[in-house]
Amino acid sequence: MLNLQLTDKLALRERARQNVDNGAVTEGYSADREEVIRLLNESLATELVCTLRYKRHYFMATGLKASVAADEFLEHAQQEAEHADRLAERIVQLGGEPEFNPDKLSALSHAEYKAGKNLKEMVYEDLVAERIAIDSYREIVQYIGDKDPTTRRIFEDILAQEEEHADDMADILKDLP
Repeated sequence: MLNLQLTDKLALRERARQNVDNGAVTEGYSADREEVIRLLNESLATELVCTLRYKRHYFMATGLKASVAADEFLEHAQQEAEHADRLAERIVQLGGEPEFNPDKLSALSHAEYKAGKNLKEMVYEDLVAERIAIDSYREIVQYIGDKDPTTRRIFEDILAQEEEHADDMADILKDLP
């Protein structure tokens, strides 16, 4: 059994008054903050690129199964934008600056922006991007471990939704000729 000693409340109070300008980042934060911010910014870029690709696919979807796919594209675009907001908020909490410069997003993103020429290619490219996000976010969760539970939880939540997105795209892809 782990024998963990909790800090005395007077010591907690005193420690909280030190380095107040660090905001939410206290002495107990044990992760490499700069590295976590870098990972968050790369993931932010990934989510923004995916948002843009899903939005394009929503507007460009045509064909027999287009309405089903378009509904999923729009829903996923909205969820990817929510992921981006959560990541940007965490970057700021950690004292970093979220990268929204369009000129840098493609280079930072784990996933590529591949538009696809038809509905099947669009769904395929979205599925590939989701699979990239799943693997990269899983690795980030493992890398962070117990050093930053808040960031890990954010990535775990996003990871679960990315897995749902991949399932959705795989299901649609199976139904396409």
